[in-house]
Amino acid sequence: MENDPRVNDVDEFERHRARLFGIAYRMLGTVEDAEDVLQETYLRWHQADPGAVRTPEAWLVAVATRLSIDALRRATAERERYVGAWLPEPIATDPPSATDRRAEMASDLSMAFLVLLERLAPEERAALLLRDVFNTDYGEIARVLEKSEAACRQLVHRARMRVRGDRARFTVSPETRERLLDRFLAALRSDDQDTLLALVGEDATWTSDGGGKTPSVRRVVRGASRVVRLLLGLERKGRGMVRHEVAWINGEPAVATYVGDRLVFTTSVDSDGERLIAFYRVLNPEKLRHAAAGTHGPGTDTSGP
Repeated sequence: MENDPRVNDVDEFERHRARLFGIAYRMLGTVEDAEDVLQETYLRWHQADPGAVRTPEAWLVAVATRLSIDALRRATAERERYVGAWLPEPIATDPPSATDRRAEMASDLSMAFLVLLERLAPEERAALLLRDVFNTDYGEIARVLEKSEAACRQLVHRARMRVRGDRARFTVSPETRERLLDRFLAALRSDDQDTLLALVGEDATWTSDGGGKTPSVRRVVRGASRVVRLLLGLERKGRGMVRHEVAWINGEPAVATYVGDRLVFTTSVDSDGERLIAFYRVLNPEKLRHAAAGTHGPGTDTSGP
């Protein structure tokens, strides 16, 4: 097999693995589904006629994107039957100062952005990601989606309007987000309702995902007073048992919560730079495997999958 000219170079596939995973994970929101897409992409790469592959990266991106679109269409019906709110699977990532941080996993990986993507149809999501996250030109997007460039421009325009329609996106530095989370956790530990109300935006939302596996609030909670009341109630129930830490999840500072050494949930946040405007808590234990890998303090590998 080593001398078979039809067998494509494994190293070539590995060179593009991070980008392919970045596309599939953002499309599907789970590591397992993204890895399934990568495995099928590799099988097709292995079986393809090398003479028909002019640009390996473009070929691989096209296959992974199309497979992700198909997988997302299949997943839609399953997610409609999901118990409570469905949130993407959190993953541990490197802090921005890490020299080996993966660029493909650093851009627009936040939980807030992934949640916004959930409102898009599969092809809209693919077009938006290829254009705005991976900086793909419209000619290449047209080849991937097998549509005209004009149609792809419309897809991207429509997707941008849908993800930006409800809430403006803010650029907030990691340092600012960390400071807000430190103040938030200090107020939570001291049962300081007034400080929490000052830190939580008036129109803040709270979304939690237990997946029917563990108790969670199944409806979105809206408004600062309701969110703070919920937070304080949950904290009082768990006082003395749970421990909160700031950790790097989905490319941003978030909160990892433990009982002993076991990660029991993560809480990602969105911020306008002054207040916390959205909370996303993942409690479903089936979704915590790839967040637990990098949330145990200094010295732990947080490079993500």
